[in-house]
Amino acid sequence: MFGTLLLLWIGFFLLFFLYRPLRPKNFPPGPQPIPVFGNLLQLTLDNPMEDLKKLSTQYGKVFSLYFGGRPAVVINGLQAMKEAMVTKSVDFAGRPQDVLLSHVTEGKGVILADYGPSWREHRRFALMTLRNFGLGKKSMEDRILDEISYVITCLDRSVGRSMSPQTLFHKAASNIICSIIFGIRYDHDDKYLQDIIRMFTENTKIFNGPWAMIYDALPLVRSVPLPFQKAFQNTAVLKKMAADMITQHKSTREPGEPRDLIDCYLDEIEKIQEIRERFGVTPVAHLYVCLYLPASCQQEIDTVLGEKTTVSYEDRHKMPYIQATIHEAQRLSNMVPLSVFHSTTKDTQLMGYNIPKGTLIIQNLSTVLHDEGHWKFPHDFNPANFLNEQGEFVKPDAFMPFSVGPRVCLGESLARMELFLFLVTLLRRYQFVWPEDAGVPDLSPVWGGTLSPKPYKLGVRLKGDKTG
Repeated sequence: MFGTLLLLWIGFFLLFFLYRPLRPKNFPPGPQPIPVFGNLLQLTLDNPMEDLKKLSTQYGKVFSLYFGGRPAVVINGLQAMKEAMVTKSVDFAGRPQDVLLSHVTEGKGVILADYGPSWREHRRFALMTLRNFGLGKKSMEDRILDEISYVITCLDRSVGRSMSPQTLFHKAASNIICSIIFGIRYDHDDKYLQDIIRMFTENTKIFNGPWAMIYDALPLVRSVPLPFQKAFQNTAVLKKMAADMITQHKSTREPGEPRDLIDCYLDEIEKIQEIRERFGVTPVAHLYVCLYLPASCQQEIDTVLGEKTTVSYEDRHKMPYIQATIHEAQRLSNMVPLSVFHSTTKDTQLMGYNIPKGTLIIQNLSTVLHDEGHWKFPHDFNPANFLNEQGEFVKPDAFMPFSVGPRVCLGESLARMELFLFLVTLLRRYQFVWPEDAGVPDLSPVWGGTLSPKPYKLGVRLKGDKTG
């Protein structure tokens, strides 16, 4: 018996010393990892935000964690964030490889591709297409306003009673993206649209949940039929749907007359092929805004728009309070608190620490968006966070819900336009009220990679109707 226990103890210590992660010289401090698992067992995997907050208090603005044997650095606070993502942006612009997300996506796409010439070229094309001409004959603003008219039809049926806004706005936002990419908008009950939303939602929860951490930290379990396999299955279906859509576009498009992003991409491919043949060279927040609607918003809208029948995105420049309200809802909701993980492209330094090439980089955006040193009201909803003494709209450096630097979210401009046009158009027609029998609003977020409000209902009234 004693001999068996002795062998077990010897085996344990050998495992500890042989398989414990070795912290590089001058690497950021952090909790002691254990063999095989690293710091995985020290985190609340279904929502690690409070754990990260405590660790930052203990170890500082830049600290380290291990996912299995893989080192990671967590960045907290505006100073460290700007040094990494702005001053040394190229050093921190990579995407982690050999993780669930990179395996599912095969390292492709503008958002998830690693830093390099191919990524830069795809990013340049995407920005040019989205920014310069609004995707061909139909502008981005027109596409958003078309979807808003459908939302109004749905809301009109809910006047005088309560409704759940989550599903409505989720489908509306997804439909706008479908319109931009595919040139098609779908009825909200269409199975195709519902399937896309379901699979993307499932994958987002998997990528940012405990099963992804287990996949990344324990390579031996990757072939086991565990829940992370659902991400591979969903992605295979989505790829088939995309391939079918591209095939349809190839047979119906008119070169040089793009209807949507796919047509633009096909045009670009033809240009590249022509260059290659000649010269031989190759050159993706509505719900939280609904919870924060000061009466001042409707007053400003009425004053600015007057008798105008429709709102334009240019009207935002005359509506500082609306802009402040939208930005404050984004800041307080903190919808993507850890952004999309980065990795270092070479050996570098951050806040005096050495960060080796290939280190996983986690941006804790919560520590910037709620930083007590940079906001007038860091923990409360108050549009004054974005207004100066003259009532003009200002955007502090600490506002970075879309991250910052060369890998800032591609959909930032679309999201801003959607939020403004949706909010102003709907507030011109409706009053949204908290139902009397619904109790006190519970603003605590639900973690799923993104933070979203708990399901809730809103009462819908036509503006000026005191009886609804």
